[in-house]
Amino acid sequence: MIQKPDHPMTLDPPRPPARRGIDRRSMLKGVGGVAALAAVGAGASVAGAAPARAAGLSVVEHQDGGRMQYYRFSTPSIGWNPAVNVLLPDGYNPARRYPVLYLLHGGGGDNNFMIFDKLGIRDYTVGRELIVVMPDGGTAGWYSNPVSSNVGPRNWETFHMGELVPWVDATFSTIAEPAGRAVSGFSMGGLGALKYTAKYYGHFASVSCHSGPADLRGTDGAAITHWANLTSMVELGGGMVYGAPWDEARVSADNPMEHIESYRGKRIFLVCGTDPVDPNENHVLPTQRTFGGALEAAGIPHERHEDAGGHIVRPERLQQDIDGVIAHLTKAG
Repeated sequence: MIQKPDHPMTLDPPRPPARRGIDRRSMLKGVGGVAALAAVGAGASVAGAAPARAAGLSVVEHQDGGRMQYYRFSTPSIGWNPAVNVLLPDGYNPARRYPVLYLLHGGGGDNNFMIFDKLGIRDYTVGRELIVVMPDGGTAGWYSNPVSSNVGPRNWETFHMGELVPWVDATFSTIAEPAGRAVSGFSMGGLGALKYTAKYYGHFASVSCHSGPADLRGTDGAAITHWANLTSMVELGGGMVYGAPWDEARVSADNPMEHIESYRGKRIFLVCGTDPVDPNENHVLPTQRTFGGALEAAGIPHERHEDAGGHIVRPERLQQDIDGVIAHLTKAG
Protein backbone atom coordinates (compact mmCIF):
# COMPACT_ATOMS: atom_id res chain seq x y z
CA MET A 1 0.00 0.00 0.00
CA ILE A 2 1.28 3.46 -0.90
CA GLN A 3 0.20 6.07 1.61
CA LYS A 4 0.62 9.78 1.06
CA PRO A 5 1.37 12.37 3.76
CA ASP A 6 -1.66 13.66 5.63
CA HIS A 7 -3.42 16.72 4.24
CA PRO A 8 -6.84 17.93 5.40
CA MET A 9 -9.62 17.38 2.89
CA THR A 10 -7.48 17.25 -0.25
CA LEU A 11 -6.48 14.52 -2.65
CA ASP A 12 -3.11 14.07 -4.27
CA PRO A 13 -3.29 14.15 -8.07
CA PRO A 14 -3.51 10.71 -9.67
CA ARG A 15 -0.32 9.02 -10.84
CA PRO A 16 -1.54 6.17 -13.02
CA PRO A 17 -1.00 3.32 -13.32
CA ALA A 18 0.28 3.03 -9.74
CA ARG A 19 -2.42 2.39 -7.12
CA ARG A 20 -2.51 4.40 -3.97
CA GLY A 21 -4.62 5.31 -0.98
CA ILE A 22 -6.66 8.38 -0.10
CA ASP A 23 -5.51 10.02 3.12
CA ARG A 24 -7.81 12.20 5.22
CA ARG A 25 -6.79 14.03 8.41
CA SER A 26 -9.93 16.01 9.07
CA MET A 27 -13.44 15.66 7.68
CA LEU A 28 -14.36 18.94 9.33
CA LYS A 29 -12.34 21.23 7.05
CA GLY A 30 -12.64 22.40 3.52
CA VAL A 31 -14.86 21.77 0.56
CA GLY A 32 -14.05 21.22 -3.09
CA GLY A 33 -15.70 21.81 -6.42
CA VAL A 34 -16.70 19.33 -9.06
CA ALA A 35 -14.68 19.53 -12.25
CA ALA A 36 -16.78 20.28 -15.30
CA LEU A 37 -16.75 17.99 -18.29
CA ALA A 38 -17.73 18.92 -21.83
CA ALA A 39 -20.99 17.54 -23.11
CA VAL A 40 -20.92 15.33 -26.14
CA GLY A 41 -24.27 14.46 -27.53
CA ALA A 42 -26.66 14.45 -24.60
CA GLY A 43 -29.06 11.64 -25.21
CA ALA A 44 -26.58 9.59 -27.28
CA SER A 45 -26.69 5.84 -26.93
CA VAL A 46 -24.06 3.71 -25.22
CA ALA A 47 -23.39 0.30 -26.71
CA GLY A 48 -27.07 -0.05 -27.48
CA ALA A 49 -28.28 1.42 -24.18
CA ALA A 50 -30.14 4.70 -24.66
CA PRO A 51 -30.10 7.12 -21.71
CA ALA A 52 -33.51 6.88 -20.07
CA ARG A 53 -35.67 8.98 -17.80
CA ALA A 54 -36.55 7.62 -14.37
CA ALA A 55 -38.67 9.27 -11.69
CA GLY A 56 -37.96 12.83 -12.84
CA LEU A 57 -34.29 12.17 -13.63
CA SER A 58 -33.11 13.35 -17.05
CA VAL A 59 -29.72 13.35 -18.75
CA VAL A 60 -28.41 16.82 -19.63
CA GLU A 61 -24.84 15.82 -20.57
CA HIS A 62 -23.25 12.62 -21.75
CA GLN A 63 -19.68 11.75 -22.69
CA ASP A 64 -18.83 8.42 -24.27
CA GLY A 65 -15.42 7.38 -22.97
CA GLY A 66 -15.50 3.75 -24.05
CA ARG A 67 -15.63 1.67 -20.89
CA MET A 68 -16.19 4.82 -18.82
CA GLN A 69 -19.45 6.62 -19.52
CA TYR A 70 -20.08 10.05 -17.98
CA TYR A 71 -23.53 11.50 -17.39
CA ARG A 72 -24.85 14.64 -15.77
CA PHE A 73 -28.48 14.87 -14.68
CA SER A 74 -31.21 17.33 -13.99
CA THR A 75 -33.28 16.26 -10.99
CA PRO A 76 -35.67 18.01 -8.61
CA SER A 77 -33.93 16.18 -5.75
CA ILE A 78 -30.68 18.18 -6.06
CA GLY A 79 -30.32 21.94 -6.53
CA TRP A 80 -27.50 21.52 -9.05
CA ASN A 81 -26.84 18.95 -11.76
CA PRO A 82 -25.11 15.92 -10.18
CA ALA A 83 -23.04 13.50 -12.25
CA VAL A 84 -22.20 9.82 -12.38
CA ASN A 85 -19.47 7.72 -13.94
CA VAL A 86 -20.60 4.31 -15.17
CA LEU A 87 -17.77 1.87 -15.83
CA LEU A 88 -18.76 -0.88 -18.25
CA PRO A 89 -17.03 -4.26 -18.53
CA ASP A 90 -14.70 -4.98 -21.41
CA GLY A 91 -16.75 -6.07 -24.39
CA TYR A 92 -20.02 -4.87 -22.87
CA ASN A 93 -22.84 -6.57 -24.78
CA PRO A 94 -26.41 -5.27 -24.26
CA ALA A 95 -27.71 -8.69 -25.24
CA ARG A 96 -26.28 -10.01 -21.94
CA ARG A 97 -27.05 -8.93 -18.37
CA TYR A 98 -24.43 -7.85 -15.84
CA PRO A 99 -24.19 -7.48 -12.06
CA VAL A 100 -23.78 -3.92 -10.77
CA LEU A 101 -21.63 -2.41 -8.02
CA TYR A 102 -22.59 1.02 -6.68
CA LEU A 103 -19.42 2.67 -5.37
CA LEU A 104 -19.92 5.67 -3.06
CA HIS A 105 -17.27 8.32 -2.42
CA GLY A 106 -16.25 9.98 0.83
CA GLY A 107 -16.67 13.60 1.85
CA GLY A 108 -14.76 16.82 1.34
CA GLY A 109 -11.96 17.88 -0.95
CA ASP A 110 -12.38 16.67 -4.52
CA ASN A 111 -14.27 13.55 -3.48
CA ASN A 112 -16.99 13.17 -6.08
CA PHE A 113 -18.08 10.84 -8.87
CA MET A 114 -14.59 10.96 -10.45
CA ILE A 115 -12.46 9.95 -7.47
CA PHE A 116 -12.49 6.18 -7.97
CA ASP A 117 -11.45 6.62 -11.58
CA LYS A 118 -8.48 8.66 -10.33
CA LEU A 119 -7.69 5.80 -7.95
CA GLY A 120 -7.56 3.19 -10.70
CA ILE A 121 -10.99 1.54 -10.75
CA ARG A 122 -10.47 0.59 -14.41
CA ASP A 123 -7.46 -1.49 -13.42
CA TYR A 124 -9.30 -3.16 -10.54
CA THR A 125 -12.08 -4.30 -12.84
CA VAL A 126 -10.26 -5.07 -16.09
CA GLY A 127 -11.46 -8.34 -17.59
CA ARG A 128 -14.26 -8.63 -15.02
CA GLU A 129 -17.93 -8.80 -15.97
CA LEU A 130 -19.20 -6.06 -13.67
CA ILE A 131 -20.80 -2.64 -14.16
CA VAL A 132 -19.57 -0.07 -11.61
CA VAL A 133 -21.75 2.99 -10.93
CA MET A 134 -20.03 5.93 -9.19
CA PRO A 135 -22.42 8.83 -8.44
CA ASP A 136 -22.01 12.24 -6.89
CA GLY A 137 -22.99 12.32 -3.23
CA GLY A 138 -22.14 15.89 -2.25
CA THR A 139 -19.14 17.17 -0.33
CA ALA A 140 -20.90 16.30 2.93
CA GLY A 141 -24.29 14.95 1.90
CA TRP A 142 -24.01 11.82 4.06
CA TYR A 143 -26.22 9.96 1.58
CA SER A 144 -29.28 11.44 3.25
CA ASN A 145 -32.25 13.74 2.76
CA PRO A 146 -31.39 16.49 5.25
CA VAL A 147 -33.68 17.93 7.88
CA SER A 148 -32.90 21.42 6.55
CA SER A 149 -31.08 23.12 3.68
CA ASN A 150 -30.54 26.82 2.98
CA VAL A 151 -29.15 26.25 -0.52
CA GLY A 152 -31.95 24.37 -2.25
CA PRO A 153 -32.67 20.64 -2.35
CA ARG A 154 -29.89 18.23 -1.41
CA ASN A 155 -31.88 15.01 -1.22
CA TRP A 156 -29.10 12.54 -1.99
CA GLU A 157 -30.97 9.50 -0.72
CA THR A 158 -33.88 10.19 -3.08
CA PHE A 159 -31.51 10.83 -5.98
CA HIS A 160 -29.60 7.58 -5.47
CA MET A 161 -32.30 5.16 -4.43
CA GLY A 162 -35.43 6.64 -5.97
CA GLU A 163 -33.98 7.86 -9.26
CA LEU A 164 -30.48 6.59 -10.08
CA VAL A 165 -30.98 2.86 -9.43
CA PRO A 166 -34.09 2.72 -11.65
CA TRP A 167 -32.29 4.78 -14.32
CA VAL A 168 -29.30 2.44 -14.35
CA ASP A 169 -31.55 -0.59 -14.76
CA ALA A 170 -33.49 1.17 -17.54
CA THR A 171 -30.37 2.36 -19.38
CA PHE A 172 -27.95 -0.56 -19.11
CA SER A 173 -28.27 -4.30 -19.38
CA THR A 174 -28.25 -5.15 -15.69
CA ILE A 175 -29.32 -8.01 -13.46
CA ALA A 176 -32.06 -5.86 -11.95
CA GLU A 177 -32.62 -7.77 -8.73
CA PRO A 178 -30.91 -7.94 -5.32
CA ALA A 179 -28.73 -10.91 -6.34
CA GLY A 180 -27.28 -8.73 -9.08
CA ARG A 181 -26.48 -5.61 -7.02
CA ALA A 182 -23.80 -4.62 -4.50
CA VAL A 183 -22.99 -1.34 -2.77
CA SER A 184 -19.65 -0.26 -1.34
CA GLY A 185 -18.20 3.01 -0.13
CA PHE A 186 -15.40 4.89 1.59
CA SER A 187 -15.81 6.95 4.78
CA MET A 188 -19.10 8.84 4.44
CA GLY A 189 -19.83 6.53 1.51
CA GLY A 190 -19.21 3.48 3.67
CA LEU A 191 -21.93 4.61 6.04
CA GLY A 192 -24.12 5.31 3.02
CA ALA A 193 -23.59 1.77 1.75
CA LEU A 194 -24.51 0.25 5.12
CA LYS A 195 -27.51 2.54 5.45
CA TYR A 196 -28.88 1.89 1.95
CA THR A 197 -28.52 -1.87 2.38
CA ALA A 198 -30.59 -1.94 5.57
CA LYS A 199 -33.09 0.78 4.69
CA TYR A 200 -33.72 -0.60 1.18
CA TYR A 201 -33.51 -4.26 2.06
CA GLY A 202 -34.60 -5.61 -1.33
CA HIS A 203 -31.89 -3.83 -3.33
CA PHE A 204 -28.42 -5.20 -2.50
CA ALA A 205 -26.98 -8.66 -1.86
CA SER A 206 -23.55 -7.35 -0.83
CA VAL A 207 -22.42 -4.36 1.24
CA SER A 208 -18.92 -3.07 1.94
CA CYS A 209 -17.68 -0.30 4.21
CA HIS A 210 -14.13 1.04 3.82
CA SER A 211 -13.19 3.21 6.82
CA GLY A 212 -16.81 4.26 7.27
CA PRO A 213 -18.70 4.57 10.55
CA ALA A 214 -21.12 1.76 11.30
CA ASP A 215 -22.99 3.32 14.21
CA LEU A 216 -24.40 6.85 13.88
CA ARG A 217 -24.65 7.23 17.63
CA GLY A 218 -21.08 6.14 18.17
CA THR A 219 -19.58 4.57 21.24
CA ASP A 220 -20.35 7.71 23.26
CA GLY A 221 -23.85 8.06 21.84
CA ALA A 222 -23.06 11.27 19.98
CA ALA A 223 -19.82 11.46 18.01
CA ILE A 224 -20.84 10.29 14.54
CA THR A 225 -24.14 12.17 14.35
CA HIS A 226 -22.38 15.35 15.51
CA TRP A 227 -19.73 14.70 12.82
CA ALA A 228 -22.41 14.37 10.15
CA ASN A 229 -24.27 17.47 11.34
CA LEU A 230 -21.18 19.69 11.58
CA THR A 231 -19.73 18.76 8.19
CA SER A 232 -23.12 18.96 6.46
CA MET A 233 -23.54 22.60 7.51
CA VAL A 234 -21.01 23.67 4.87
CA GLU A 235 -22.88 21.94 2.06
CA LEU A 236 -26.31 22.95 3.34
CA GLY A 237 -25.53 26.63 3.99
CA GLY A 238 -26.05 26.20 7.73
CA GLY A 239 -28.68 23.49 7.40
CA MET A 240 -28.10 20.05 8.91
CA VAL A 241 -28.55 16.43 7.99
CA TYR A 242 -30.17 15.53 11.34
CA GLY A 243 -31.04 18.92 12.80
CA ALA A 244 -30.47 20.47 16.23
CA PRO A 245 -31.79 18.94 18.34
CA TRP A 246 -31.52 15.75 16.33
CA ASP A 247 -34.47 14.25 14.56
CA GLU A 248 -34.15 11.02 16.53
CA ALA A 249 -36.43 9.07 14.19
CA ARG A 250 -34.17 9.92 11.25
CA VAL A 251 -31.04 8.97 13.15
CA SER A 252 -32.55 5.62 14.07
CA ALA A 253 -33.81 4.98 10.53
CA ASP A 254 -30.33 5.62 9.12
CA ASN A 255 -28.31 3.88 11.83
CA PRO A 256 -26.83 0.48 10.82
CA MET A 257 -26.48 -0.59 14.47
CA GLU A 258 -30.24 -0.33 14.95
CA HIS A 259 -31.01 -2.65 12.02
CA ILE A 260 -28.70 -5.63 12.53
CA GLU A 261 -31.23 -8.18 11.32
CA SER A 262 -31.45 -6.37 7.97
CA TYR A 263 -27.93 -7.61 7.15
CA ARG A 264 -28.78 -11.28 7.53
CA GLY A 265 -28.17 -13.17 4.29
CA LYS A 266 -25.98 -10.41 2.83
CA ARG A 267 -22.28 -10.49 2.01
CA ILE A 268 -20.70 -8.01 4.46
CA PHE A 269 -17.17 -6.61 4.09
CA LEU A 270 -15.72 -4.17 6.63
CA VAL A 271 -12.25 -2.63 6.82
CA CYS A 272 -10.76 0.13 8.97
CA GLY A 273 -7.38 1.52 9.97
CA THR A 274 -5.86 1.39 13.43
CA ASP A 275 -3.73 4.58 13.43
CA PRO A 276 -4.10 5.80 17.04
CA VAL A 277 -3.61 9.46 16.09
CA ASP A 278 -5.88 9.64 13.04
CA PRO A 279 -8.93 11.68 14.17
CA ASN A 280 -11.26 10.07 11.65
CA GLU A 281 -10.27 6.48 12.29
CA ASN A 282 -10.50 7.14 16.01
CA HIS A 283 -14.20 7.79 15.46
CA VAL A 284 -14.74 5.05 12.90
CA LEU A 285 -12.85 2.05 14.30
CA PRO A 286 -14.86 1.69 17.55
CA THR A 287 -18.12 1.75 15.57
CA GLN A 288 -16.94 -0.98 13.21
CA ARG A 289 -15.86 -3.10 16.18
CA THR A 290 -19.24 -2.62 17.85
CA PHE A 291 -21.09 -3.35 14.62
CA GLY A 292 -18.99 -6.44 13.96
CA GLY A 293 -19.64 -7.63 17.49
CA ALA A 294 -23.38 -7.17 17.02
CA LEU A 295 -23.30 -9.13 13.76
CA GLU A 296 -21.34 -11.91 15.47
CA ALA A 297 -23.74 -12.02 18.42
CA ALA A 298 -26.64 -12.32 15.98
CA GLY A 299 -24.91 -15.14 14.11
CA ILE A 300 -24.61 -13.10 10.90
CA PRO A 301 -21.48 -14.02 8.88
CA HIS A 302 -19.26 -11.12 7.86
CA GLU A 303 -15.69 -10.29 6.93
CA ARG A 304 -13.91 -7.60 8.96
CA HIS A 305 -10.34 -6.32 8.71
CA GLU A 306 -8.26 -3.96 10.82
CA ASP A 307 -5.16 -2.67 9.03
CA ALA A 308 -2.31 -0.40 10.02
CA GLY A 309 -2.67 3.20 8.87
CA GLY A 310 -5.29 5.89 8.81
CA HIS A 311 -8.34 7.07 6.91
CA ILE A 312 -7.62 5.86 3.39
CA VAL A 313 -8.90 3.66 0.61
CA ARG A 314 -6.60 0.65 0.75
CA PRO A 315 -5.90 -0.59 -2.80
CA GLU A 316 -5.46 -4.23 -1.80
CA ARG A 317 -8.72 -4.19 0.19
CA LEU A 318 -10.61 -2.51 -2.64
CA GLN A 319 -9.41 -5.20 -5.05
CA GLN A 320 -10.29 -7.91 -2.51
CA ASP A 321 -13.72 -6.38 -2.09
CA ILE A 322 -14.41 -6.18 -5.83
CA ASP A 323 -13.32 -9.81 -6.28
CA GLY A 324 -15.64 -10.80 -3.43
CA VAL A 325 -18.54 -8.86 -4.95
CA ILE A 326 -18.13 -10.62 -8.28
CA ALA A 327 -17.89 -14.01 -6.61
CA HIS A 328 -21.04 -13.38 -4.58
CA LEU A 329 -23.39 -11.78 -7.13
CA THR A 330 -25.23 -13.55 -9.94
CA LYS A 331 -22.84 -13.98 -12.85
CA ALA A 332 -23.25 -12.10 -16.13
CA GLY A 333 -25.02 -14.01 -18.83
